[in-house]
Amino acid sequence: MSVALQNKIESTNTNLKQYMSQLGREARLAADELAIADPAKKNAALLNIAGVIDAQRALIVKENLKDMRNGESDGLDEAMLDRLLLTDDRIDAMLEGLQQVAALADPIGEVSEMAYRPSGIQVGKMCVPLGVIGIIYESRPNVTIDAAALCLKSGNASILRGGKEAIHSNQAIYRCIEQGLKQAGLPLHSVQVINTVDREAVGLMLKMSESIDVIIPRGGKSLIRRIAAESSIPVIKHLDGICHVYIDDKADKTMAVDIAFNSKTRRFGVCNAMETLLVASPIAESVLAELVPKLVKRGVELRGCPRTCRLQGDAINPASEEDWETEYLAPILSIRIVDDMNQAIEHINHHGSHHTDSIVTEDFSRARQFLRRVDSSSVMVNASTAFADGFEYGLGAEIGISTDKLHARGPVGLKGLTSQKYIVFGDGHTRS
Repeated sequence: MSVALQNKIESTNTNLKQYMSQLGREARLAADELAIADPAKKNAALLNIAGVIDAQRALIVKENLKDMRNGESDGLDEAMLDRLLLTDDRIDAMLEGLQQVAALADPIGEVSEMAYRPSGIQVGKMCVPLGVIGIIYESRPNVTIDAAALCLKSGNASILRGGKEAIHSNQAIYRCIEQGLKQAGLPLHSVQVINTVDREAVGLMLKMSESIDVIIPRGGKSLIRRIAAESSIPVIKHLDGICHVYIDDKADKTMAVDIAFNSKTRRFGVCNAMETLLVASPIAESVLAELVPKLVKRGVELRGCPRTCRLQGDAINPASEEDWETEYLAPILSIRIVDDMNQAIEHINHHGSHHTDSIVTEDFSRARQFLRRVDSSSVMVNASTAFADGFEYGLGAEIGISTDKLHARGPVGLKGLTSQKYIVFGDGHTRS
């Protein structure tokens, strides 16, 4: 390597380190102000951002088109391109999310569990922001708005690092966020979107424990594993979604077919899409006879256990052991016929990713057992897995779906971005 090239690399690395350090310092200052910001001012910022995005939607779509063209040239698969695409409908959903978050009750400063102790003091808990949240995500530019909105409303400053495939879209959205913050009189550094695609920025971010309190990654397994392994900052993980629908022998067949079809085909490239269908053997023949042709017509490739293959013949390819633990994010579905609910639950808890699983049944007792025994962040009865979403859960938006058990689990909304501190009231009390 030449001396000139070495000097250039060192200069670039130095500049990147300085840039990331500056982001951290500015975020920390903004977090101090946001922690005590008037809820009305935070809500005004959210609504202002929505107004700017609406006014600038043509520019956002234009910038998104650049990312789409680059993604196609770089060979992104259909699922990634679908996640990347911003349509008018998706921009409308972003605006609605901002409005819903603004309408939610502000959790910061909320006091709960106040009680007198035998000593006479009062002890309770107060909801407080986490501080500065670093969010690393891939593809979906709408995450920029979801993350910014939820962090802002919950009193947290945020540093957002989107994927290189969405750089133009994210920067266009960020310019709208800046305008909304400025109009509301909140610190411009309340939300910062990293403007470089240099992968080293992620490595530096994971070591900024003096500036960042929590890291939240959203993306593929390789990204999550890297962040969990390298981060010196606590991580709230959003892992893969190997979601199941179990059709019980006590299910209404029409309902079961509709739920399974919607769970798989509403959108293929999302984490709440069904990847494995489990069907109780007594009802399997009749259910699959109706469901399989619909899935095939929709372009879904089917992979099944030996019993499924015997029933459906050429419509089904044999499934491998790997299929039961694969998040396809594509028009592919694994199907297994099980003896009963116990075998279905055993399969889900063993092969699943603890994301979202649903049972279709008319038996209330079995439904309750399924809810208690399936170890996932969302467990459903007679509903499509597509409902596993912060927006659908009334959170306004989500920053991700955590499959961890600490600090938050399931769709992470406002409360998932807060902590609590104990507060004590006395009246001159001293302890003997």
